[in-house]
Formats: sequence, C-alpha cells, structure tokens
Amino acid sequence: MLTEPDPALQDEETAHQAQFVDWLRSVAPYIHAFRDKTFVVAFGGELVAAGGLDSLIQDVALLCAMGMHIVLVHGSRPQVEEQMRLRHIESHFAQQLRITDAAALEAVKEAAGELRLDIEASISQGLPNTPMGNARISVVSGNFVTGRPVGVVDGVDFQHTGVVRKVDAESIRLSLSNGKIVLLSPLGFSPTGQSFNLTMEDVASSAAIALRADKLIFITEIPGVLNEYNELQRELTLEDAQRMQSQGTIDRESAFYLKYATRACRAGVGRAHIVPFSLDGSMLLELFSHDGVGTMISYENLESLREATIDDVGGILQLIEPLEADGTLVRRGRHQLERDIDHFSVIEHDGRLFGCAALYPYPSERIGEMACLTVDPEAQGSGDGERLLKHIEQRARARGLERLFVLTTRTEHWFLKRGFVKAGVDDLPADRRRLYNWQRRSLVLIKKL
Repeated sequence: MLTEPDPALQDEETAHQAQFVDWLRSVAPYIHAFRDKTFVVAFGGELVAAGGLDSLIQDVALLCAMGMHIVLVHGSRPQVEEQMRLRHIESHFAQQLRITDAAALEAVKEAAGELRLDIEASISQGLPNTPMGNARISVVSGNFVTGRPVGVVDGVDFQHTGVVRKVDAESIRLSLSNGKIVLLSPLGFSPTGQSFNLTMEDVASSAAIALRADKLIFITEIPGVLNEYNELQRELTLEDAQRMQSQGTIDRESAFYLKYATRACRAGVGRAHIVPFSLDGSMLLELFSHDGVGTMISYENLESLREATIDDVGGILQLIEPLEADGTLVRRGRHQLERDIDHFSVIEHDGRLFGCAALYPYPSERIGEMACLTVDPEAQGSGDGERLLKHIEQRARARGLERLFVLTTRTEHWFLKRGFVKAGVDDLPADRRRLYNWQRRSLVLIKKL
C-alpha cells in the first residue's frame, strides 16, 4: 500500500534546499574574487596536537579546487617539546624565542620531519565519500627558505635559532603554477649547510611578503585579537593594529601574531587574518562570510560608505532583486537604475556592495524621499541600515531639505524607532503624490531633519 508523502517533511526538505542554494549563491562573489589568488596559510603544531589536521587539509583542498594557490606553513612547538622530553633536554627561552643548542636542534629536526610526513599523508588522502574524494592534490616541500642566525642579543646567544634571510619565491611560484601545494617547515638553511630553527610566524610572513601574497592566514590557539575589554576585534587597519601594539593593551600571544601580521601588511600583503583552530572550518568562515570569525588586518579601512557610480549598477541590482521579487520594493530595471544612479549611496566592503539607499529631493517643498534602502541579508544586524539612513539624512540637509519621507509596506516599525512618524498621502509633495501606487497602499512615514 502506497503512503502519501509527509507534507511537513517535504516542506523541511524544500526549506533546506533553498537555504543551501542561498548559501552557495552568497559565497559565489568570494570565489570569483579569490580565484588565482595566493594565500599563505600558517598553523601551529598545537592544531595538529588537538587533532585538527585532517579538517584543515580538507578545507585547504576545497580552496585549491576553487582555483586558489596555497602555501602551507606549519609550526612544531608542542612536538619539539615532546622530543625534548624524550631526550631529557631542558628547554630555554628568551624574548619569546627558543634558545636552540645542538641537542635541541636535533629535536627540532625530528619534530619538523614527523610533522611534514603527517601533513603530506593527510594531503594524499583520497577516500570516496569524504571531502578529499577526487582531490588529487600534490604537495611540494624543499629548501625554499634561507636562514641566518639570530646571534647574540642582549647578552643571550641564541645559537642555532635563526630568522629568515630569503625565500625562494620564484621556485615557489613555479610549483604553485603547476597546481601544487607548497609546504614550508620552520627550518632554514644557510649557504654553508647549517640548519636554523625558525618561528612559523617568521617563515609565513616572509613567504607572504616574498610572494606578494593576497592573504596571510594564521590559524591559531587564540580566538583573534582581543582589546582591553576582552572584545574580539574583527577588523583592524594597520594603523589600529600598530596603536594596540604600542599601547600594550593586548596579551602576549595576540601581540606576537599581530607583530608578524602587521609586518606583512606594511610590506604589501593585501590582508592578514588571525583565526582560531578551536572552531571547525574557521578559515572558511573567515574567508566566505561578511564579518568573519577572527581578526582581519588590512592596510586601510576596507569598508566605505560613498556615493554610487555607474559601475555599481550591477551590484545594486543584485541587492534589490530579491526584495523586488517578494514585493518589498517596487521593480526597477537596469535602465532606470543607470538613469538614477546619482541619487544612490552604497556601502562597499572589500570590493563587494552590502547596502544601498537613494535620495530623491523635492527642493521647492524642502522635502526628500529616501527610497530603496537595502542591506544584504549577510550583513543585517551590523548597523549598515542605520548608517545608510544617517548618510541620506546628511545628504538631505546638505541640499537644504527639512524633512525626509519613506514609503514602506514591510518595515514600518524600523523607521518609527528611528524618528519617523505616520503621515498620509496628502502630506507627500505634489509630484510624488501623483505617482503614488494605490494598489500597493504603502504607508507614508515622515521625519523632521
């Protein structure tokens, strides 16, 4: 006997499918923007010790499949400590660096060698029905990093501890262009055949600078950069980051990562990110969502609220089309948008539009209409709508307008909370009153400026 499908289950499946399609469409602009870009992804040995290596490699494989060039840099601090314990060697540190004598250097080599093999094995996975299925990714490692000794600093001889002297960017680029992942260990070699223990952060930032990478991503044991109130700083300009460092208001671990992130940005790396490995998929969430989950450092403020140009028409159409489809906004064609583009203001973040609004003035009656206020669903709740409203109010005042009105069918309460009051169609300027759509029966709300 055939049973009828459960309508509730069908509705749930339909909703899930719609959610998946919406998500995929929302990340498409990032995929387009990141294709053929070079990312240096650095992670500490703490991530491996916590069992997060396979998940990270799966995320890296996904980035490779989307056309991004990946350089991986691994650390090995807990693994080195384990090797030191096995060899009954005491660790010594100064100025946040390990003092590496000959015995400690052997422990460093052993730890780095084991980790490199584990990472290469994880990249080589290809089990079906897993994220690595059909991945077929090759990894290349080698003597890409030349090091030199730290030397004697403030009376402390760091012995085999080193810093990066040079990164062989040309060889790395050749490997990346052939579709390989390049793996760098925290070891450097001198022309005389000496080995040096380097920090993962130094190797990663030096590689990002040498490659002119688009992004440097640190996947760390910390949640990101926290301010003195223990609040996560999701976005910092280079100036902000340097100020936090000079004020000494952040913890030692954050300051250490921030030192190398700002170094890379000062030298021309587009963005540096500090994200937590405790959150599964944190790198993907940081790259493919508006607010991210960690801290991003950039040379300058990535978000701007500005007047629209003709080049913004496509982005505005993408923002407003879903609201036109559900009847929230009146339909506007591309031709009308191009004609009215001087009336629009937009919020842009990292090259993508996340909000827009338009001002249509009626100077003879000292009133203006704010129309088409739209914020991308991904950015809602971040205050972008309020920023657009204030910007439109400023534009209206600059034009000598004394009042602002909106016509709305869905967002009455949002405007009422922001100083608008209910009015009638007769309160509209004469030219706008003649165009009022009685079928939509939009509410009229007016605010004194």
